[in-house]
Amino acid sequence: MISSLNPSSEAFLGNIDRLQRTIEEASRQVSSGKRVNVASDAPSEIDTILQLRTGQARNQQIQANLAVAKTDAAAADNALNSATKLMDRARSLAAQGASFTLDASGRQSLAGEAQSLLEQMVAISRTTVQGRYVFGGDSDDSPPYQVDLTADNGVTRLTNAPATRRVEDSSGGSFAVAKSAAEIFDARNADDSLATGNVFAALNSLRTGLLANDTTQITTASSAIEVAARQLNLSQAFYGTVQNRIDDASNYSSAYDMQLKIELGQKQDADVTAAALAITQGNTQLQAAFAMQAKMPRTTLFDFMG
Repeated sequence: MISSLNPSSEAFLGNIDRLQRTIEEASRQVSSGKRVNVASDAPSEIDTILQLRTGQARNQQIQANLAVAKTDAAAADNALNSATKLMDRARSLAAQGASFTLDASGRQSLAGEAQSLLEQMVAISRTTVQGRYVFGGDSDDSPPYQVDLTADNGVTRLTNAPATRRVEDSSGGSFAVAKSAAEIFDARNADDSLATGNVFAALNSLRTGLLANDTTQITTASSAIEVAARQLNLSQAFYGTVQNRIDDASNYSSAYDMQLKIELGQKQDADVTAAALAITQGNTQLQAAFAMQAKMPRTTLFDFMG
């Protein structure tokens, strides 16, 4: 096939096509803000870009998980702070109830308050955040306990799921972020009998001792309350540690997120200023090329004949 264009015309059209492609590519970069929009823009860098994007998505999910864990841990810490105050009041009731100056009627009155403390403690064990029972363990959609004054520890266990949840941090590790109500309020022996440090049992023992006007039981309950209070303090300390670890993990994750954004930007973001300049220069060159082409002589051999 014989081309109908002379060499200079072919060169002109080739240059025009090259300029137009340059302008189109620069326009895409300016409009999208990206140097790499599709795989063909930078085939050798696609694997790295995809890895960075995957890492960014994973890190964002970790940040979301940490935020949920932080909310739950703060709620748990506040709840246990209230629980320790209830135990302080229980100590006071036990001291009053054990006094020989108090009669049976007075102890009956204190028993009502002891029952109220037990009910409030059960309510704390049922603390919720956005519909989740923070002490529900792995069954956080159900309340773990309810009041049952016929039981030895004054409650009925509704669920018994352990708290196995762990939260991942961006460095690749993970840590436990919760305790179950059973661990905190209802300590049991291996045979499931009530153990020393059982918060519910200590409060219920105080209640029943006051009702029975039994100073010996009240004194025993007072000792149990001391042990149970220490159990609560340990649980609260656990959540304090959890909050510190979440803060550290969140700070690390934020810094890592910034690092990923920088690396990803270096790989795929456009230099918008340079691209805009390329558009301007390209259009200028196109106009100049068309102007020069218009001035080219159009005479042929036939113009000299005849």
